[in-house]
Amino acid sequence: MSMKREPTYVGIALLILTIFLTTPVMGETFEDKVLMIATTTSLDDTGLLDVLGPAFEAEVGDNVVVQWLSKGTGVSLEYGKRGDVDLMMVHDRAAEDAFLADGYGTDRRVFAYNYFVLVGPESDPAGVAGMAPADAFDTIMEMGMEDSSVQFVSRGDNSGTHSREKAIWKSAGYEYADIQSAGDWYIEGGQGMGSTLGMADEMGAYTLSDMGTFLAYRGDLDLVSIVEEGDDLLNIYSAILVNPENEPSVNTPLGIAWINFLMSDEVQEIISTYGVEEYGKALFNGAKGNEDVIAVSVDETSLPLEIAA
Repeated sequence: MSMKREPTYVGIALLILTIFLTTPVMGETFEDKVLMIATTTSLDDTGLLDVLGPAFEAEVGDNVVVQWLSKGTGVSLEYGKRGDVDLMMVHDRAAEDAFLADGYGTDRRVFAYNYFVLVGPESDPAGVAGMAPADAFDTIMEMGMEDSSVQFVSRGDNSGTHSREKAIWKSAGYEYADIQSAGDWYIEGGQGMGSTLGMADEMGAYTLSDMGTFLAYRGDLDLVSIVEEGDDLLNIYSAILVNPENEPSVNTPLGIAWINFLMSDEVQEIISTYGVEEYGKALFNGAKGNEDVIAVSVDETSLPLEIAA
């Protein structure tokens, strides 16, 4: 089931016409014209990349083309390890830290955040509305063992959202392997966020989603927000360059230009207002200026990176 959001092309054109970047992107000439980015599906499913990609291409000029591999955080980082992409846009802090510590990546910049949300049928058959995330998960498991109307659909794809789900199960006191074998109430879909939401909607089940994708798809779903508060639900998005010392063929200059573009004040404003007109609420928040909220250092939102000659 595909529920890919279509971009608003008039909006894209207006954005392209109104972006005036002050970071070192304009005036550069890039030998390699293609920028390959591996990305978490939530940035793709929400349509944000359909706005940012063309805006970057128009700003840089020089026949530059941005291409995406939208496969989730786990697969995106694997692409980075193999040198199949130039950079990753991901949202799994622990996996990112390991990626950087092992020397696969460099120059991480945190560019956006939102929150995860537990969604489910309006009837809330497990009665978990308003609970803390770990308590809600615990109750869903207990109720699911007893009541066939209580089900949970997992991404099951090693994505950032799946990693956060596993962390919440751990906070609830469970090993994930035990959850996987706990009964028919727990279903691993192995799909992206949009498809997982569609699957949960058809089954009348609970699932964990990033808030941006849920808001973008909400008009097509009967699912509602059940739990959206708690420290376990903070969702931070980062861009990481593939380390050119390991993979000399990667397009580091254009990757740096992309990160400078993302972290510019103008694009941070676009990120912070994306979705307001269509959905009544921004799907993401820009990271710059919100370091205290998301507990990252100012260094991780600072600019510019230098584009090597």
